[in-house]
Formats: sequence, C-alpha cells, structure tokens
Amino acid sequence: MTALPNLHYYVTGNTAEGLVNHLDTNLYKINQVIALKHPSARLKTAIVKKLAELYKNSNLEILESALGNDYLDGIIISEKSLAFIDANVATMSTETLDLTNSFPAKKQELSAVNRLTQKAYDSFAEGLKIHDELEDIYINQMDFGHADKFAEQFINDLLKDIPKKNRQPHTYTRLFGTNTADGVVNVVPHLVKNIKNVHYIKGRAGTGKSTFMKRIAAACAGNGLDVEMYYCSFDPNSVDMVLVRELDFCIFDSTDPHEFFPQKESDNIVDLYDEFIAAGTDEKFETEIYNTNAQYKSCMKEGIRYLKEAGEKRQAIEDQFMAAISDDDVAQCALSIRN
Repeated sequence: MTALPNLHYYVTGNTAEGLVNHLDTNLYKINQVIALKHPSARLKTAIVKKLAELYKNSNLEILESALGNDYLDGIIISEKSLAFIDANVATMSTETLDLTNSFPAKKQELSAVNRLTQKAYDSFAEGLKIHDELEDIYINQMDFGHADKFAEQFINDLLKDIPKKNRQPHTYTRLFGTNTADGVVNVVPHLVKNIKNVHYIKGRAGTGKSTFMKRIAAACAGNGLDVEMYYCSFDPNSVDMVLVRELDFCIFDSTDPHEFFPQKESDNIVDLYDEFIAAGTDEKFETEIYNTNAQYKSCMKEGIRYLKEAGEKRQAIEDQFMAAISDDDVAQCALSIRN
C-alpha cells in the first residue's frame, strides 16, 4: 500500500506571551492519547518518528516542535483515533508511558536553557510593545467602514453557493510556524500546496489582516464548516491563517517573516494596505515607520539569539544522553508501544 500524505503543523509556539499550546482542539474525536514521559526530548522524538514509520500506511498528523527542527511534539492518527504525544506537551492523556523503565535517566539540568528561553520571551514581549506602536500608525489611517464592507463582500462571495450545514462545526487551533533555536520556521508551502483557492494577504502591521481572517473563520463556522485557524507565533492573539478544507480554501498573512507569492493561476493576492489605508501613509510616516520597525526587528533578533543559545545548551545535554542509545533500541521500544 502506498503511504498517504501526512499533515504537518505546530501546536506549540514560542511567543511574546511565552510558550503557547494548542494541542487540545486537535485531539477532537481522538479517544486514545498516549503520553510519552522521559527527560530526553530527543529520545521521545526518535520514538515518535519510529512510530510514524510503523503507521506509515495511515494519514498522519505530524506535530512539529517549538524546540527546533530536530524535535517533534507527537503524532495524531485520526483514522485510528490514536495519538502519541510528548508528555511535556500533552495537556491530557488516557495513558502515560514512562520510558525511563526502558531508558533509565536522571532529570536533566535545564536551568540555563529555561533562563535563556525566558530571556527570549522577554525580548519578544518588548518587541510586541513596539509592534503595537507600528500598528497604531496604520490603524489611525484606516477606513473602517470600507473594511467592514470589503469583509462582508469577500465572505458573501466565498459562501454564496455553499448550503448551510445543520451540524456543530469544529475549529482546530494551530500554528503554521514559530520562533525556534533554528530561527523563524514555518510549513506554509506544505499547507497550501494542495489547496485550490489560496489567498495571499499583503499589508502592514495594523491593517486589519487578523481581524479580516477572524471574520472569515466565524462565517465559515457559522455555515457549519470545520475550520483550521493558525495563530501567530509572535502575537498569540492574532490569526495568521484560516484554512477550510471543505471549501478547498485558504487565506493567510503573507508578509514578513512568512512572505510568499502566488504559485498557481487560481491563487489570489488581497492587499489590505491598498484597500483600507489612506494613500500616502507609508510616505507620510516614513521616518517613524522605519525607526519603529528597526527597533521591533532588533528585539526579534535578540529573542531568536537567546533561543539559539538555549538550543545549543539543550543539544549538548541531549547528545550526551543519546550517545548510549542505538537505533535498534528505539525501534524495539516503538514496536513494543504499538503492540
């Protein structure tokens, strides 16, 4: 049997409000949640990867990790109503497997890692305050009446031929990327690759991108459609993407640091700066915008630097532990878990 395509996304993220966790909404209709408990995140990731291989003929949801590209938070196998989740991420579980029975280990000394991670959060928080100042410039130049009418028309066009479903819809909350020890990462190309109708939102801070998408999400849910809402990994109260698979539809914030451009004829650009903001705003406030943006980016770079330092310290700890673990050991453990 040919392996089915897997879905990759994040449920955890390093934000201006600290670590966020969206796991719960993604365990909808999952009856068996197995939490993997062990001090080593690398070991748990290795076991999750082996489990993914064992379930390769199923359509898997791969939970990427805010720790970096070398880690995973878990996998969800919807067709089997089953999930394997890192116990540090699992907010609920039906069973906890203590892997120290097979791989004895002491608690890791992560005080330096945690201290650097908190410094990153503090830098992001300072960056958010500055970012709010940037937003204020554009908010004060916005035509709110036109923004409302534009959103209403967009939603009407999206749903005009879609019959309302008499069912309780579900909204999955996720992230399409986050700030990590490897920098700012995302899986946007993966998420939009097979979606027919993709809308790339352009604009500036404070031009209504998140509010616009929240209205679209609410309207789709009100029509009985399941919605995937991908939150911002910087400001966790802001939405960066709405994806509705039943409509083959996706709309997302396609601005720095996740800027992309249309790849298919059916793709569309929605420029909210041109639509909502008074002409000449960029030029009128050029110096203020430049200085504020520079301060904001400085805070972001500082935060990423702290995450990188934290990642290096974690890596040294993990390398020391994993040196004694073989692939066969991991494979045998994964096989015993599946059985």
